Amino acid sequence: MKNRPKIGLALGAGASRGLAHIGVLQVLEENDIFPDFIAGSSIGALVGSLYAAGISPAVMAAIAKNLDMKMYYDVAVPKLGFIKGDRLEEFVRLLTRDMTFDQLRIPLKVTAVDLKTNSSVIISSGKVAKAVRASISIPGIFVPVIHNEQVLVDGGLLERIPAGVVKDMGADIIIGVDVGFRGMHGDPTNILGIILQSFEVMELALVENNVSEEDIYIYPDLMDINPLLFDKADECIAEGKRATLEVIDEILGVVKVIEDGS
Repeated sequence: MKNRPKIGLALGAGASRGLAHIGVLQVLEENDIFPDFIAGSSIGALVGSLYAAGISPAVMAAIAKNLDMKMYYDVAVPKLGFIKGDRLEEFVRLLTRDMTFDQLRIPLKVTAVDLKTNSSVIISSGKVAKAVRASISIPGIFVPVIHNEQVLVDGGLLERIPAGVVKDMGADIIIGVDVGFRGMHGDPTNILGIILQSFEVMELALVENNVSEEDIYIYPDLMDINPLLFDKADECIAEGKRATLEVIDEILGVVKVIEDGS
């Protein structure tokens, strides 16, 4: 009798480059790979929450290709951040049907960072939209989420790919998707670019020390994508597909080994 392995999917941070997660999900589904657990940081939390709520990759792709993010950027007086984030939270609330974590069809955990305690915060209860809102709060760009005396910002600040989170959830096979920066930055053109590039430099240093050889990682090549713009959905999704196809045989092989008990 075959033993079905538990699969954990860790969707990483990377701003608009995270639209590649949609392509990853499409290829996994086409090969009958369905995650038992999902963890997401930043944009990975957003895509992961929609998938866990039952929204198919095809529907997500259609939304992404027709999305005008300017509608969801509620600009604030820059005291704590340039964007308040209320509109984006409402957008996620609508798409997830205002679900709480215990209503999701796939167990989900979302990462954030508490600036007061300098520590990671793993969110797995309460309203999904509020958790996603905290996880996407890039410091200096989005206003942080204040919750229970915590000051919550982007989960990618300390863990760009939350592979350890899905491992703790009970996954036998961990698939991590890194859509973040890996390379050389161009010259920043504005203050938002400086903030984001600084953030990515720090993330890269951390992620290089936290990649496990026991896990399977998908690396879409998204260096030509401006992480602040969401106008390249087709390219991001296509690259997510391509990168996943590169490792799909490895994933299927590991699944078979565990199923056969070899």
